[in-house]
Amino acid sequence: MPPNVLSTLAGLHIILTGCTMGPAADLPPPGFVSTGNAVRIEDERGPLGPQRSRGVVRELEQEDSTGLVRYHLQQVEGVLAQPLAVGNDARLLIDGPQTEAAMFREIGLARERIDIETYILEAEGAGERLASLLEKARSAGVQVRVMYDSAGSLATPEAYFDRLRAAGVAVCAFNPLNPLAVQRDWRLTANNRDHRKIMIIDRRIAFTGGINISVVYSSSSFGRKRTPPDPKAGWRDTHVAVRGPVVAQFQQLFDDTWERQKCEAPPGPATPAKSASGRAAPGKVATARAGDMAMRLVVADPAVERSEPYVALMSAIENAKSRVWLTYGYFVPDERTLQLLQDAARHGVDVRLVLPGFSDFWAPFHAGRSHYTALLAAGVRIFERRDALLHAKTAVIDGVWSSVGSTNLDWRSFVHNYEADVLVVDRSFATELEKLFALDESASHEVTRAEWKRRGIGPRFLEWLARRWEYLL
Repeated sequence: MPPNVLSTLAGLHIILTGCTMGPAADLPPPGFVSTGNAVRIEDERGPLGPQRSRGVVRELEQEDSTGLVRYHLQQVEGVLAQPLAVGNDARLLIDGPQTEAAMFREIGLARERIDIETYILEAEGAGERLASLLEKARSAGVQVRVMYDSAGSLATPEAYFDRLRAAGVAVCAFNPLNPLAVQRDWRLTANNRDHRKIMIIDRRIAFTGGINISVVYSSSSFGRKRTPPDPKAGWRDTHVAVRGPVVAQFQQLFDDTWERQKCEAPPGPATPAKSASGRAAPGKVATARAGDMAMRLVVADPAVERSEPYVALMSAIENAKSRVWLTYGYFVPDERTLQLLQDAARHGVDVRLVLPGFSDFWAPFHAGRSHYTALLAAGVRIFERRDALLHAKTAVIDGVWSSVGSTNLDWRSFVHNYEADVLVVDRSFATELEKLFALDESASHEVTRAEWKRRGIGPRFLEWLARRWEYLL
C-alpha cells in the first residue's frame, strides 16, 4: 500500500472499464484437496524423485501434530508455480535499522551481482547510503540492477537515478506513469504497481518483506514510547533473509520481471550462472544447501490474474487446527477471507490479528475496521498497535507454517499489485515468528466487543465511506 493516494486514484479506470476480477482467482473451492499430484520438491541438486519427495513430506508432517502440512501441501500443489525447496535457512529481521544493516553488509560482500527490486526508493537516508554502496560495488566490477516502482518512487528526484546510472548501475522504472514510456496498454498497467521488496546478492542470499528504502525506517518501533507516535519514523515492519536453494526462485523471478519490463541490460559482461557441478547452466540455478528449512516463493501477478499468496494463505487458514496469528499493516479482507477467519474461530482455532491503530492512509484503515464487528462476534481477537505505524505482513499458523513478504491482507495486494512472499514450513522458524507476534501483541491494545460497540458516529461514518472503495484499497 503506498504512502500516497496516487496509485489508488489511478485505479479508478479499472472500475470504469468493468474489471471484475477478485482475489479468489485460481483458488480451489473450499474443502478442495488435490490427490492426483505429488508434492514437487527440490534441493541444492535440483528436483527430487517421487520416492525422495514423499520422504521429505513425511518428515515435514512429523513436525506438525495438527495435519496442516499434509492437507495444505496437497491443496495448493496444483496452483503454486514453484516447487517446495529444502535445505534453506532464514533469519527474521525486525524494523529498519536491523534490516538495513544486514542488507548493506551483504552488498559490501558482493562479488558478482546485486539485484534490487523495491516499491519505494528514496534518495535520502538509507537511499543515500545505498547509492554509495552501489557505486563502490560497481567500481569493484560487481554487476548491479535496480528496479523501482514509478508510482511508489514518484517523489524521488530523477537526479538520484542519474547518479546510479552514471556509476554503471542498470536502472529500470516499473510500469512508468508516463503513458508514452509504457510498452503496453497504459490503461491496463497504470494501477498495477510493483509492491515487491527483493534484494539478491550473488545468488547466495535473498531478502524480502515489507521494508522499502525509506527514511520512515530510520529508527526502531520498539523501545521508547512515542507520545504521540510519529507517523513518519520508527515504522514497525518485518523482513527476512534467506539462504539456500530457494534463492534461485528469487533470482528467476527478478530476471523474468526485468525481461518483461524490457529493462536495459546492465553494462559489462554478465557473470555466467553455475550449476551445482560447476558447469554453466541456463535458466534457474540451484544454490548451496544452507540449513534444514523447507520454503517456496509465491507471487502475485495481476497480468495473469494470479495471486499465489492469497491461495496459500487461504489454504493454511482453512486447514488450521490450533492457531492463526496474522500481522498485517493493511487489512481490507474480501468475503472469503472473512468467512474463513470467522469459521476458524467458531471451530475453536485461536485466531488473532495484530493490525495498525493508525495509518498513513485513512481509507484502508477504516475499511478494515468496518469488519471488526463480525470478526469479534465470531471470537476473533483483534489487537491494534498504537505506539508505532504497523507496516509488517506476516502470518504464522499452527506453529509450523509461516509467511513473510510484501503482501497485505487487502484487495490491492491480491488483485492489483505485483507481490512476493516466502512461505516457510519449519517449526523452529514458526516459533521465532510466534515470539515476534507475542511481542507485537504485548505492545498493542486489544479491541473488545464492548469497547467497539461504544465507538462514536464519526468512526462509523468513515468505516461506511471507506467500505465503498474496498476494491481499490
